[in-house]
Amino acid sequence: MRNTQATIRDIAIKLNISISTVSRALRGAPDVNQETKKAVLEMAEKLNYEPNRVAQSLRIKRTNTLGIIVPEISLHFFSSAISGMQEEAAQHGYSIMICQSLESFETEKQNVHMLAANRVDGLLISMSSETKDVAHIQSLINKNIPVVLFDRVSDALPVAKVVVDDHDGAFKATEHLIQTGCRRIAYIGGPLTFYISNQRKRGYLDALLHHNIIPDEQLIVHCHELHTEPLEQVKRLLSLPKTQQPDALFCLNDPIAVPVLQLLKEKNIRVPEEISVVGFTNEPVSAFIEPSLTTVSQPSHEMGKKAIELFLEQSHDLDNFTPVTATMKTTLLVRNSTRKV
Repeated sequence: MRNTQATIRDIAIKLNISISTVSRALRGAPDVNQETKKAVLEMAEKLNYEPNRVAQSLRIKRTNTLGIIVPEISLHFFSSAISGMQEEAAQHGYSIMICQSLESFETEKQNVHMLAANRVDGLLISMSSETKDVAHIQSLINKNIPVVLFDRVSDALPVAKVVVDDHDGAFKATEHLIQTGCRRIAYIGGPLTFYISNQRKRGYLDALLHHNIIPDEQLIVHCHELHTEPLEQVKRLLSLPKTQQPDALFCLNDPIAVPVLQLLKEKNIRVPEEISVVGFTNEPVSAFIEPSLTTVSQPSHEMGKKAIELFLEQSHDLDNFTPVTATMKTTLLVRNSTRKV
C-alpha cells in the first residue's frame, strides 16, 4: 500500500476546523488564537506533516533554492567551492541543487533548463570545456534569473563573475620554471575558446617574454578533450628530436599534470632532473604523488562563498545591479616536481 503525505486538509478534518484556519495557524497568523495554533501544530507533528514547498513557492514567487552547475563534482576544487556555497547559502536560508556537466555542452544545457524549470531563484555556473555558445545562459538573464559564473566564465555574458587571477598564477608558475633553469617550457592547455586556458596561456607567454625567451609554437598545446588528449600531446612532444623536446611542462590543471607525471615515470624520465612539471588548482593528490607536484593553489572555498554573496547582492536589487568580477589571488606551491632555484 502506497504511503501518502499528510496535507492541510487532513489536519483540518482531524481537528474539525476549516482548511483556511489550519493554513493561517501554520503561518503563525495573529488572527488565530493560541489554543488553536497549539492544537494545529501538535496534530501536524503527529501526522508528520511537511509543507508543500512547490505551492509555497508559487505563492511567494521564490523557492529559496539555488542551482549549481560544475564540470565535475569529483574534483576537489569544485567540491570545495560547493562547500563554500552551501555554507554561505544556508546562512541566508537557501538550499542548493547540484548538477554536473561532465565537460559536456549538451549536458550543461539540459542542467540549465532543468534547474530553471524547477524555479530556482538563481544559478551559479562553472562552464564546461565544450561550451562555446552561451545562448542557454543568456536565456536565463533574459528571464531576470540571477546568474553568477565562477572559475570558468565567459566575457560574452553580462553577469557577476568570480575568478582567480589566472594570468598572474600562470606567470608565477612559468617564471619559477625559468628561475630553475628551464628554457623549453611547454604549455598543455585546453580549447582556444576556454577562458581559463587562454588566461593561463597569456600568463605563460608574458613570463617567457619578460625573461627574453622566444615562445616555440610547437610547445603550445590546445586540447579539445581534457581526459585523454593531453597525454597524447605530451607523448608527441617527447617524440620530437632531442634538442626540440621540452625541459618543462606547465599544465592547465592538476587533473592533467598528475597523469603526466605518471606517464613520465612509466617512460623512465626523471622528474625534475630531465623534465619539470607544474600544475594548477592544488588537488589533494598533488601533495602525495611521487614526486609531489608543484602547483598553483586557488582559494576555492572562498570563491564559492563570494559567488553566493554576489547572487545575494543581485537578487536584492535586480534592476539596479551592475555585474562585477571578483578576482582572487593564487599561491604558488613549490614541491618536488620542479628543480630548486
